[in-house]
Amino acid sequence: MQIGFPILVGLLIAAGVYLLLSRALIRLVLGVVLISNGIILLIFVAGRLTSTVPPVLSSASTAHAVANPLSQAFILTAIVIGFALFAFVAVLVMRAYQSFDADDTDHIRLSEPQGAPRPPLEY
Repeated sequence: MQIGFPILVGLLIAAGVYLLLSRALIRLVLGVVLISNGIILLIFVAGRLTSTVPPVLSSASTAHAVANPLSQAFILTAIVIGFALFAFVAVLVMRAYQSFDADDTDHIRLSEPQGAPRPPLEY
């Protein structure tokens, strides 16, 4: 079971990178969500996967086989921030789709005004 989690992390991040390479805006958003879920799982696995001893220590217990509560707190915070980011970006994508009637980034690029200054192509 311990080898399954790193494989799952790798698959989530690889699928997220694959979706990020697409031109569709919704695939970009889903790629970011998959990458963030892969990173959250990576942090969770790094904080030890034990279900026998809770992270609350009493005076009689030892601290050798407990789960790390700091990584769990980071994960909970990352889940909340990730969900808020996903909701915000999903509304932006929906609004862009309503405005430009397409979710292809090339089509949205063509809808820019003709006289507008172009962004720099190299730095």
